[in-house]
Amino acid sequence: EVQLVESGGGLVQAGGSLQLSCLTSGLILDEYVIAWFRQAPGQEREGLACIAGSDGGTYYADSVKGRLIITRDTPKNTVTLQLDNLKPEDSAVYYCAAVRERHPIRTIPRSHAYDYWGQGTQVTVSS
Repeated sequence: EVQLVESGGGLVQAGGSLQLSCLTSGLILDEYVIAWFRQAPGQEREGLACIAGSDGGTYYADSVKGRLIITRDTPKNTVTLQLDNLKPEDSAVYYCAAVRERHPIRTIPRSHAYDYWGQGTQVTVSS
């Protein structure tokens, strides 16, 4: 059974940083695309970054490029999202998601493509 568990969210002041973790089980990271999404109240789920299973290639949404870094630790089955220079508009529930990589990716797959989701972790940025 595939499971994704996010952690690391919390309350931070504007300009601060957070590191979110997605602990995976039941899958092999080298075979899956792992992505981070966020969803604020009343808004659509937004793809932020993903990391390809086959070659570890990373892809970022233009809206967050330069402030986020996605990495993976294969022995620890963990994908991490580093968030820097946080802004109040970054406040949202952050989710990780996984889909088996059936072909090479060139961008962040859309939310409907994923088979597995975590429960989310809340990030709140105060001004």
